[in-house]
Amino acid sequence: MSHSHSSAGRHRWRLAVAFVLVAAFFVVELVAGLASGSLALISDAGHMAADVTTLGAALIATRLASRKDSTGRRTFGSYRAEVFASGLAVLVMIGVGIYIAIEAISRIGAATELAAGPMLLVGALGLVVNLISLFLLRAGAAESLNLKGAYLEVIADTLGSVGVIVAGALVAWTGHAWWDTVIALAIAGFVVVRAILLGREVIAVLGEHAPDGVEPAAILASMLELDGVTGVHDLHVWRLTSGMDVATAHLVTAPGTAPALVLDAATSVLREEYSIAHATIQLEGAGSGPCRGADW
Repeated sequence: MSHSHSSAGRHRWRLAVAFVLVAAFFVVELVAGLASGSLALISDAGHMAADVTTLGAALIATRLASRKDSTGRRTFGSYRAEVFASGLAVLVMIGVGIYIAIEAISRIGAATELAAGPMLLVGALGLVVNLISLFLLRAGAAESLNLKGAYLEVIADTLGSVGVIVAGALVAWTGHAWWDTVIALAIAGFVVVRAILLGREVIAVLGEHAPDGVEPAAILASMLELDGVTGVHDLHVWRLTSGMDVATAHLVTAPGTAPALVLDAATSVLREEYSIAHATIQLEGAGSGPCRGADW
């Protein structure tokens, strides 16, 4: 686990530079969008806002994850900061999608004047900013999930910048402002779909669902295969934040089984087969009467 956090920490400067670039460009794009009347620019700025949130969350999460808990009450640390920030990004992205849809409907039949020059200029500038950010984040993306999320976000945003350039070119070439609206709706649709996918992940984490790719039934079967284990119950497996899965279970052991060996075997199976580094295993003898564990 320390590997992922140290790698995120080591690449922190990359995140910081990308964050400053994207945040500054978000402001430029929003102002240019409102000034030129381009919905495509405003739509892409909304995606940039989600980028700013994601990059900011990754920065905060790498700092919080390594921070010592001074209250003594945060027994899970502050790892969930990243999940809450992702939730905020989802709300921003859906909000932008709704705004663009309403704005596009209100433009139907209205003659809209657009400044195609600023659209092209800002779109090109956005592409440069995104390519620099991609170059910065690529190195850390393979090592840290946090950075990987930010990297994927910027890749998606690069498409948005290309969309803005295409919209600007079409408006300049044809003189029809509705090209801008069409491309804005396409970008907004893309943003909303991504928001829903990200939202599902956030809800799964906050709802304490079993992590993707981890089958509780498979863990149960693996535990039952261990030498000396005759029963498994009260198995819970959930995700604390990306890259950190946690499990608890009660194992019933046969008489004469060495507890230390069973514990070692159980924790190594969880770590090696299911990448669960943090597990709490409770052992019970077969004849120790009914379990006084949790009933949920």
